[in-house]
Amino acid sequence: MRTIVLIVIVVVLMLFGILNINALTFPHTLSLGFVTYTGVPLGLILLLLGLALALVFYFWAGVSGLRAQANSAKLLRDMEALRVSLDSQEGSRFAQLQTHLDQRFGSLETQVQAPKALGLGKELNASDLAATNARIDALQRDLNLQLAQLDDYLKRKLG
Repeated sequence: MRTIVLIVIVVVLMLFGILNINALTFPHTLSLGFVTYTGVPLGLILLLLGLALALVFYFWAGVSGLRAQANSAKLLRDMEALRVSLDSQEGSRFAQLQTHLDQRFGSLETQVQAPKALGLGKELNASDLAATNARIDALQRDLNLQLAQLDDYLKRKLG
């Protein structure tokens, strides 16, 4: 868009210069305060000065656009680093959770196997089995809730 505007400005200035070449090249007296020049084409100087200013502002806008792109690229790199950090933290939490669940299931297994190992011949009754199943279901619901909360948290943080 900036390039199109610059081209339009240059074309309009060139057209203006071509149509008014006699007025632009008419000799004038130019005083800079400490020195005076005679026979200077003041119109042509002003036209070239306007063209130079248009080019300066064009390049200035280009540099500003590049700075904005560099800032957004830096922000994206920082966000990617944050995502990797959060993923590693999540992985360590899952590893801890897996270790905890393995320990709990191991202790449940030893509780179930202990009466058989002692030779008592005593099996878990239905109420103990139902209580254990209810506890496992409660732990599963709690685990699913925590995973959903963690997922929502990551979605909010990462966008």
